[in-house]
Amino acid sequence: MNEIEVSVALPVYNDRAALEVAIPRSLEALEEIAPGAFEVIIAEDGSSDGSTEFAREYAARDSRVRLMHSDERLGRGRALNRVFAGAKGSIVCYYDVDLATDIQHLTELIGAIREGYDIATGSRLLPESDITRSGDREIASRGYNMLVRTVLGSPLHDHQCGFKGFRRDRLLALLPSVRADHWFWDTEVLVRAQKNGYRIREFPVRWRQGPGTTVRRKDIAEMGSAVMRLWWHLHVEEG
Repeated sequence: MNEIEVSVALPVYNDRAALEVAIPRSLEALEEIAPGAFEVIIAEDGSSDGSTEFAREYAARDSRVRLMHSDERLGRGRALNRVFAGAKGSIVCYYDVDLATDIQHLTELIGAIREGYDIATGSRLLPESDITRSGDREIASRGYNMLVRTVLGSPLHDHQCGFKGFRRDRLLALLPSVRADHWFWDTEVLVRAQKNGYRIREFPVRWRQGPGTTVRRKDIAEMGSAVMRLWWHLHVEEG
């Protein structure tokens, strides 16, 4: 088998139905991009819907698939930290298991890292992006990203799109400073990467909202608190 170049992580929590689609589609796409030189890692934690068993059985019959299971609910950030630390590829990527971002963009994601970027990220908020989602999600996303741009000084348009790729060595050098362990991980990685001079490529994607996603007042309050907390860490605690 060829040396692993690309490691793709699929964060999973009670996503059995989505996994049944995401794994074969990921394998098909990666065989075109990095034939024989990739792995798909299922970052599964705390599931109770059969996701663990399905991923374990798939991995047992296909060596290109690995399961990293945790009985404890880790949250996205901690789960990704664990996966990327144990990944074999020099390029590491992750995307949401519901394939909300069209997987056709995987070629561009990995290509950007091959071209020399440290990080590549899909964007739902560039003028060329093609997105479909509810009005409350749209308003919350645009408001959140405007807050990040204003308070944290990031020039990027979309910090939370679940479609990102990294040079593994550069990411691992950054992670010890990243404090977020769940959804805010994406934003903190991008902001800290910019502060450290990393080269980042943001590109438009085709994105479709998955079922069952809503925005609550509690979520909006958490978003604002997380942004202000990171500002405090960067400008007061760390100087």
